[in-house]
Amino acid sequence: MTPIYTALAVLVTFIWGVNFTFIAWGLESFPPLMLTALRFFFTAVPLVLFLKPPTFNRTLLIYAIGTFVMQYAFVFTALHLGASPGLTALLLQMQIFITVLLAYFILGEAVSRMQIIGMLVGVLGLSVIALNLGGDMPVAGFVCILIAAVGWSFGNIASKQASAQATLKAAQRKTDVAAIAPTTGKNKTSALSALALVAWGGLIACVILTVSSLMFETDAWQLATFTDASLKSWLSLGFIVYISTLVGFGLWAHLLSQNTTSKVMPFALLVPVFGMTTSVVLTGEVVTWWKLLAMILILSGLLLANVKFGIRKKPAHKYGV
Repeated sequence: MTPIYTALAVLVTFIWGVNFTFIAWGLESFPPLMLTALRFFFTAVPLVLFLKPPTFNRTLLIYAIGTFVMQYAFVFTALHLGASPGLTALLLQMQIFITVLLAYFILGEAVSRMQIIGMLVGVLGLSVIALNLGGDMPVAGFVCILIAAVGWSFGNIASKQASAQATLKAAQRKTDVAAIAPTTGKNKTSALSALALVAWGGLIACVILTVSSLMFETDAWQLATFTDASLKSWLSLGFIVYISTLVGFGLWAHLLSQNTTSKVMPFALLVPVFGMTTSVVLTGEVVTWWKLLAMILILSGLLLANVKFGIRKKPAHKYGV
């Protein structure tokens, strides 16, 4: 990767890391489901007016429910229950291990020996956190984050299937073989399609989350909630929507369109590092020996799980989500 792409990758991971602290600040004025619904309302509108909607099918629905509804509703709830932003950023990375397992069982993708070792190391880090629950990681928050990680993992699989379906349809429309070869134009189209998936998936999530909030947070739906919300919470919501979601995702999609996935994805390991660091600086989160140990183990596991050794692909089978 060029220096500018490297700098952009670091910038995006920093944005996503500090985002956990902004979520905690937003929750000072809004309940978790309402805040999540607001996030996706402003993410989807007005983008859905300009982006062609992806094909509405089961894959899109699972993507919206897994990636947006389950992941963010439970992450926001965990932070609302008292989970610290730094630990939340770290623990949520377990979704990578879960995604690897789901890809094996659902998509028939191979799991290498190093990925298995990486998952075992990551589970050790998870165990360190589980043995020190309480304080800034309550039991309920711990469970919520694991549910969020599972939801995100299913969303990852659905996103991959949606991308494969879109690519197949595009290839079928091509009559010239050269036209379907990798090109800059194709990469830009793929990035735009991914943005449309986020916008329209966010709109679906907004509807589900709004209904859920009206059911479980009824008392919050009054004018006073919005008029009494602090400026810090409103600014935090703005950061979550426009900086973390739109700018962050837009840059990440651009990076993936211009570089190979294997070069871009390892930078995601910086998210929990920035998440913990900014939480310490901005919220005063205390770093203990067991937090450092858990971070070392989980990040080491993620690093091992991302090592490629040219393992032959497991024969695909017809599982779907």
